[in-house]
Amino acid sequence: MEDVLISDGRSLKHVAVREYVRGLVAGNAPGSPAPSERELVHRFGVARMTVRQALDALVTEGLLERIPGRGTFVARPRRVASRITGYTEEMTRRGLLAESQTLLARREQAGPGVARALSISEGDAVIHWRRLRRGDGAVICIEDNYLNEVLLPGFLQTGMPTSLYDALDARGLRPTWAEDSIAADTAGDEEALLLEVDPGTVVLRHSRRGMVGDKVVNVSRSAYRSDRYTMWIQLGDG
Repeated sequence: MEDVLISDGRSLKHVAVREYVRGLVAGNAPGSPAPSERELVHRFGVARMTVRQALDALVTEGLLERIPGRGTFVARPRRVASRITGYTEEMTRRGLLAESQTLLARREQAGPGVARALSISEGDAVIHWRRLRRGDGAVICIEDNYLNEVLLPGFLQTGMPTSLYDALDARGLRPTWAEDSIAADTAGDEEALLLEVDPGTVVLRHSRRGMVGDKVVNVSRSAYRSDRYTMWIQLGDG
């Protein structure tokens, strides 16, 4: 989330290049050449560093591979990354019954942080949905979701869904990839009350930008009880 936005608030430059290349090479046989940096610089009118950042991301994902002295090519398939799951699916996978209590659901004006994360302008309309989330009756986390209202007309008028991802899926907007960040922090007074812990107790903060292509669908910020939740991350050797 530290990347510099195009001045008019549109998508990140490197994201546009990355998703263009992704679409261009999707389904191509391993070893097929990817567009060269020079081609992409000319097509998008951006700096070579921006193009390199886009290609680096696809190399990291395993879609592309660089061969020194030859260029960049479609990589051999490797283990597919885990499907993006929401809280309800995650609890089901862990054998727990997911429950949610809506604390807040309203239309707001995006503040600077939310606007930057959603790639919209400050003051644009967003849907703010805050829930207290439980597993088998025990409080697990507080979750704040921010959604671009332009993409979800009438969302607040149709009744709040049990699963946000299911509701997005029904609109063709279920995130296909995400940017996550995880950090340890301490609970403030309000959080501590809701999480049923003492103020200052260590919590696990999880932030996510859910994406469809280069379109940011939702931004979530969650605070988990660290004594009741362990985050699992699947890794491989490529």
